[in-house]
Amino acid sequence: MKILQNSGEPIYQQIANQFKSDILAGKYTQGEYLPSIRGLAKDLKISVITTMKAYEELESEGLVTAVQGKGFYVNAQDSEMLREQHLRKVEESLLEAIAAAQVARLTDEELMETMRTLLNMKEE
Repeated sequence: MKILQNSGEPIYQQIANQFKSDILAGKYTQGEYLPSIRGLAKDLKISVITTMKAYEELESEGLVTAVQGKGFYVNAQDSEMLREQHLRKVEESLLEAIAAAQVARLTDEELMETMRTLLNMKEE
């Protein structure tokens, strides 16, 4: 796990986002335990409180559940919920791309052509 000290994004948020991405991508399966709070804090050389805050955020989103004395395990992921989460990520990325295209003064057609080109490259 990579933590950027000067990214402008709080460290707990970086941790939560990385776990969230990994869970949604299937890197952690249902029932699998996340690294212990203390262990992760030690590995990342950060506060236990920061790690706990990240795990609590994942719990509030329904991605993990806390078990007293054992830690946090990954919940079963509803396929519709997973699809919605991925769709939200796509929308956020596309909005960023649209904003960047506006700064570069691309026309809508140029942006669409860029998208078509990238999609065609993916298929090769």
